[in-house]
Amino acid sequence: MPHRPPLPARVWLRTAFGGLLMGLANLVPGISGGTMLLAAGVYAEFIASVAALTRLRARRRELLLLLCIAGGAAIAVLGLAGPVKELVVHHRWVMYSLFIGLTLGGVPTLWRRVRPADTRVCLAAAAGFAGMALLALVQQRGVAGGLSGGGAAALLFAGVAGAASMVLPGISGGYLLLVLGQYVRILDALDRFGSAALARQWRAAMEPAVAVLLPLALGLAVGVALVSNLLGYLLRAHRRATLGVLIGLLLGAVVGLWPFQAPPAAAPAPPAGGHHLPLRPVLPDAAHAAIALALIAAGYACTLLVARLGDDGEGAG
Repeated sequence: MPHRPPLPARVWLRTAFGGLLMGLANLVPGISGGTMLLAAGVYAEFIASVAALTRLRARRRELLLLLCIAGGAAIAVLGLAGPVKELVVHHRWVMYSLFIGLTLGGVPTLWRRVRPADTRVCLAAAAGFAGMALLALVQQRGVAGGLSGGGAAALLFAGVAGAASMVLPGISGGYLLLVLGQYVRILDALDRFGSAALARQWRAAMEPAVAVLLPLALGLAVGVALVSNLLGYLLRAHRRATLGVLIGLLLGAVVGLWPFQAPPAAAPAPPAGGHHLPLRPVLPDAAHAAIALALIAAGYACTLLVARLGDDGEGAG
């Protein structure tokens, strides 16, 4: 590996800020951690560092950069997991309306990288849309099976899926965790672990750490390594088709984010803090629909702003 000059202090500050943004993104379905790193202008450095680490070629510079990003993300996740969980559980339609706007706001960024679209891009986008829409139907019908269970295997799979948001701009790991039925459970575990650790109640902190966070972290590590290397290959060999799939995934994600959902009237009450499955869509009244549209517009504008900052700071990444 050729010698690379040390990064200036302002880049390290921007790297830590990017980690904070990525941590926030991983808490919110609809926001991509990769997009946040683009916004901070450290996406290319992150991908290169992960690739070097997985090939056992990482040097001091790459290790410090990854630690800086991971530290910022951990601070955001542990500090805000509780409030975000409460908002999703008790104000679902408000949060989902924002999530729709945040998700759709990532489409123009990817579109600029593939226009004008050809047949290959359109077919790839259609495939991505179909895959994400299928996941949404699985969620709504409550047939997620073992993937939404409570075992370690389900958490490992959730970690691998959630890792995509750390690497792929436009893909929301939080949304995938929602579809897999693990989102609220993971946020609850993070909240309990953070609260117990701050109170130095280490015995209480061990239960969520071992039962939930450890298998999740293993899945995240495997997922980041696999997805980063796979992404590098696909973008080199099939760039336009890969970006087309990402666009389709973004558009398909909206199918499962319909804000107004409720469990069937005959469904048993879920456990406290649990993820409600199955869900059925319901129609809002005029006032709620208008508020939802305003929230969608606000989320869309927010992601567009972040994407513009990323383009200014780093370009295509």
